[in-house]
Amino acid sequence: MDIISIFLLSLLQGLTEFLPVSSTGHLIMVAYFFDLPSKLEIDAFLHLGSFVAIVLYFFRDFKELWRWKWLIFLSALPGGLAGLILQHGIENYFRSPNSVATSLVVMTIPMFLGERFGKKNLSLEDLTPFKALLIGIAQALALIPGTSRSGITISAALLLGLKRDDAAKYSFLAGAPLIFGAGFYEGLELLNKAYLDLQMLMVGFWGSFLSSFLAIAFLIPFLRKHTLNFFILYRLILGLLLLLTLKAFNF
Repeated sequence: MDIISIFLLSLLQGLTEFLPVSSTGHLIMVAYFFDLPSKLEIDAFLHLGSFVAIVLYFFRDFKELWRWKWLIFLSALPGGLAGLILQHGIENYFRSPNSVATSLVVMTIPMFLGERFGKKNLSLEDLTPFKALLIGIAQALALIPGTSRSGITISAALLLGLKRDDAAKYSFLAGAPLIFGAGFYEGLELLNKAYLDLQMLMVGFWGSFLSSFLAIAFLIPFLRKHTLNFFILYRLILGLLLLLTLKAFNF
């Protein structure tokens, strides 16, 4: 993989990490169609830039957010445990193009349900430990490429009554520990396995950081006035087009 490829992939990862369209799914499909390496370690490391973007974007609110540290821990716990147990199974069985395309379509259902049935009248102040744990269980499903961590957690938060912008804000915070843990660990693995050199890792980090920050800055204000319907439609169209393409050309 050359330095331009890793930079373009990092921009794609950062942008799609926080928009509810699945960053891992997009990385897998782009790597597949353009004959680029698609490894779980590379995908996970690029998320380190996304973690730094979360920290910097919410830095001024740090004292306020510290009050929710235990809720964030509860929301991160199921995904962390699931990742430790299921990582190799996901690498072997769920990173195929057909699996990604199917997940893009199927996982629009929670987003539709969240928009349709969520009351969307609660703030983060109304979040309870039980609700935080439910969001965490939903977040564990994001291990399946094509699901979208932000999409599944925002949908769960909407179903539990949170307003859209608060649902997005909590989604980003609840994912931060998992993003950091996976990115840091896999970054060390990448250096040991020599898939990428240090210069490429830094290019990937900065590309992911910049596009992640822009995605966060866009989505939270966007959801104050708009629904998830645009992203639902995007996922459906993309997923169906991919399935038709894969079938037509016997990929």
